Amino acid sequence: MAKIFYVEDDVNLSFVVKDCLQIAGHEVHHYNKGDEALQGFSKHDYDICLMDVMLPNIDGFSIAKAIRNKNNQIPIIFISAKVQIEDKLEGLNIGGDDYIFKPFSIEELLLKVNIFLRRKNSTSQTENQKNYHFGIFNLDTENLLLTADTEEIKLTQRESDLIAYFVKNQNKLCRREDILVALWGQDDYFLGRSLDVFISRIRKYLAIDENIIVENVPRVGFRMVIK
Repeated sequence: MAKIFYVEDDVNLSFVVKDCLQIAGHEVHHYNKGDEALQGFSKHDYDICLMDVMLPNIDGFSIAKAIRNKNNQIPIIFISAKVQIEDKLEGLNIGGDDYIFKPFSIEELLLKVNIFLRRKNSTSQTENQKNYHFGIFNLDTENLLLTADTEEIKLTQRESDLIAYFVKNQNKLCRREDILVALWGQDDYFLGRSLDVFISRIRKYLAIDENIIVENVPRVGFRMVIK
């Protein structure tokens, strides 16, 4: 079903996770050292990345940064024993799409992997709109690019999805729970914090057009206002 890039130095955990992913029909390439993982990533075309943060030689955050310099589209899920909310926010800020705390259930991991893969497949199999013009911007969801005049911003898949969601619902109230279910597949507290990180990012991207504002509606959600 998918070719998975998996980085984990815990021998017992990696054996269990790799076995479960393979039983689910996926091809799994496992690495237990950061430097070997980076070398391996450049040799294959992966569909999704699963990685620990604390790794020998090169940590998971550094690997993610290197991957994002080469590929803005591939989903990255961190799986880490670093359970402070600051760690999760750092992972999301550098380009992670999700962050799972250890210990975790295999069922949760499989669900998240399947959500990302279904979203990728549904996008490729449908005739969804690929380009959105709003304000001074053009959003190219196929190539994950946000452009305005000579400005060009490379987006992650989640950033592109979120901007497209707001553009399609411009000037309307978008409830937090609806956004989370539409883009993450579920609504919970930590995903809500992740959403806040992505909102902060896209506000910075859109700041060059003073006629576009992403308003916060306290305890309810957000509204993209285009004047």
